[in-house]
Amino acid sequence: MKMVKYGHACVRLEKDGRALAIDPGELTPEPAATEGVEAVLITHQHADHYSVERLWEVPAIYTCPGVARVLDEVDGFRELARDRVHVVRHGDTFEAAGFEVRVVGEKHHLSHLDLPPVDNTGFLLDGEVFHPGDALTRVDVPTLLLPGQAPWLTVPMMTAYLRAVAPQRAFAIHDGLVNEIGLEVLDDVLAMEARRAGREIRRPAVGETVEL
Repeated sequence: MKMVKYGHACVRLEKDGRALAIDPGELTPEPAATEGVEAVLITHQHADHYSVERLWEVPAIYTCPGVARVLDEVDGFRELARDRVHVVRHGDTFEAAGFEVRVVGEKHHLSHLDLPPVDNTGFLLDGEVFHPGDALTRVDVPTLLLPGQAPWLTVPMMTAYLRAVAPQRAFAIHDGLVNEIGLEVLDDVLAMEARRAGREIRRPAVGETVEL
């Protein structure tokens, strides 16, 4: 399996000549993220995790009820993509682009005292790599895609989540809201955790390929 990191929270996964993308949102400008994919998986409805413009030509879309409702209200999209949008929930399993996918989690992490959390579905692919979306859902998994920065996330929360899951390797994503100074701070924190755990824990560069 090959993973390519793209802008913010998006990754592209490839295996046996087939590919899918997870969370190509408004902070993912790279066209290659969704080029030729058989499916797109969307964790939740915030714009940094999905973009309608990226979905018009996608053969299959797997997502939570909240995103499906939003897409159903887009002029022209409802009729075009009715048979391509698949609603999935916690505990569901399905196959997409040759990957076995298990859905884990139900809600976004609390981000505002006055706003209830939206739907959020994490995706576990081939039992190997877990994309949690905007949640700190605990899964026993070799490869964790770790939220690196968010308005709802602190460094102690991030490191506590990382230590609780204790994956063999972790790659930080969700980094599109911070400037270069903030990214340096994040990289330093990840390096500290890597030394502590004696494992690979880091933030891949945009466009970097990782073999899993």
